[in-house]
Amino acid sequence: MIPASGSYRLSNVRLHRSLTPGLAAAFDSDGFALADMSVADGKISSIAAHGRPKAPVGAIDLGGRIVMPCFVDCHTHIDKGHIWPRKPNPDGTFMGALNATGADRAARWSAEDVARRMDFSLRSAYAHGTKALRTHLDSVAPQEEISWPVFETMREIWHGRIELQAACLLGIEGVRDRKWFEGLAKRVAAAKGVLGVVTYMVPDLEELLDHVFAQAIKHGLDLDFHADETDAVSAISLKKIAEAALWNGFEGNILVGHCCSLARQPDLDVLDTLDKVAKAGLAVVSLPMCNLYLQDRRADQTTPRWRGVTLLHEMKARGIPVAIASDNTRDPFYAYGDLDMLEVYRMATRILHFDHPVGDWPKAVTETPAKVMRLDGFGTLAAGGVADFVVFKGRSWTELLSRPESDRIVVRVGRAIERQLPDYAELDELMVK
Repeated sequence: MIPASGSYRLSNVRLHRSLTPGLAAAFDSDGFALADMSVADGKISSIAAHGRPKAPVGAIDLGGRIVMPCFVDCHTHIDKGHIWPRKPNPDGTFMGALNATGADRAARWSAEDVARRMDFSLRSAYAHGTKALRTHLDSVAPQEEISWPVFETMREIWHGRIELQAACLLGIEGVRDRKWFEGLAKRVAAAKGVLGVVTYMVPDLEELLDHVFAQAIKHGLDLDFHADETDAVSAISLKKIAEAALWNGFEGNILVGHCCSLARQPDLDVLDTLDKVAKAGLAVVSLPMCNLYLQDRRADQTTPRWRGVTLLHEMKARGIPVAIASDNTRDPFYAYGDLDMLEVYRMATRILHFDHPVGDWPKAVTETPAKVMRLDGFGTLAAGGVADFVVFKGRSWTELLSRPESDRIVVRVGRAIERQLPDYAELDELMVK
């Protein structure tokens, strides 16, 4: 239905208030309005309220189908992706995942292995409608010398299809080797990356955070943390990161992922942490599918008692930017997933209650992560913007979020792409144990 080239007009499309700034229309209680959208020369030339009983002559009548901007996935691990067949998690726990991944990395992560799995992941994300993606790269020695060049090559190959960013990933204890860590920060800066670490409640956490911030300031880098991916009430590194940002006067963007333990802590402690997070200007990303899989998994096979996600509603109420993302895919940290941000949003709606009201939660997979990643013009639909959007069959949230929408239409620069998901069999030779 979308022409291969030229100009066209989409009539009777259903757009959401939070994703179409500037649209003057009568929005319903879920935030939707019917509109007409014109595309010319790969850009959206106009968006206007639909006020006619029939589509204009020559227009493509979408019959009220939902149209959303292409997705932004700000927290992934495409260097780990799809190793499950050769290295599964033995018990489904976080430590099981950490140990299995470490063993596989040491034994198997050559440049060719990483590149092929990355490309497989990116083809999946592209087919599902993702336009920008940030991946963490395991950067413990000597892996950083392998994965960062692979990433830079992959970014060049995928330029114009998926905007790629990378953040280094290592445990906070690795920062104790000051000389090596500064070398890593220089490597990240040269690749136009983001400085990232995993924080734990180690005795010298504050000192180590100070050094991380110092290197970020020195090299002009944004920061991306994994924090408190545990149910331990004593895990308060999110608060420590906010405090470090404040006393270092850090002015760059900071994204903190997971923050699971916050949901287990006493109310007064939560309020104190959230006040500091808001004051420091941190953004938070929750990874609902991976955290649901790993958190509160019990050795005695009893039923988990909590969902593993952080307090996004409370954060949002304080003006803290919040997002959700894919996280791991088919590796020891999460046995499933396909970098499909519609699936992530669908699951998050159920797990985190992104409804009653829907409000502007759709921004959590579009505009908000785009701002965190400093991507102007991403995550919204507006006249003059690039015509990158996804056409779904669903005409309401309950229709859209009840089916996989495997027949969605992904439009890039005004043209519908060929949505060909890669076959898992392509990776079979990499999975021989």
